[in-house]
Amino acid sequence: MNRRTLLILILVIFNIGLDQFSKVQVREKIVPGSRTELIGPQLQLMNVENSGAFLSMGSDSRPAVKLIFLLIIPVIVLAIVLYYVVTNNMLDKKSIVGFSCIAGGGIANVYDRFMYGSVTDFLFMDFGGIFKTGVFNIADLSVTTGMVLLLISSFLNRPSKKAEAPN
Repeated sequence: MNRRTLLILILVIFNIGLDQFSKVQVREKIVPGSRTELIGPQLQLMNVENSGAFLSMGSDSRPAVKLIFLLIIPVIVLAIVLYYVVTNNMLDKKSIVGFSCIAGGGIANVYDRFMYGSVTDFLFMDFGGIFKTGVFNIADLSVTTGMVLLLISSFLNRPSKKAEAPN
């Protein structure tokens, strides 16, 4: 295994480990449905089981639909992402870290769905109604961070359009 592949593996495992560690702590120490202010009302800790996808979308779906859209398709997509990041030697460092965060966060949430039938969400942010999140977890934060890194990388690595001299 080369250094690049090892780095990818470490980043993916780190994201999974951090997420799973945080969820174990929340499940053991936070009463479901309770709210604890960490930094005033701006950052709150809670324990919510999400049987759906992002913002509980699909939580009322039939079990077969959940199986397909919340387990099977995500596993296929995550396998493709991992294959892509490991085999594409043209990726810059931001993209490698971004894809690794996306894969790690995605795997962590798929693991929860497979093991528990739901994903434990526990962080909520509210900045006076101007900016308010749904309840999320570290895996969601990993995926979001990965997407931001990919966007930054795509803008930084975008070919510049040079003005052609008129003939």
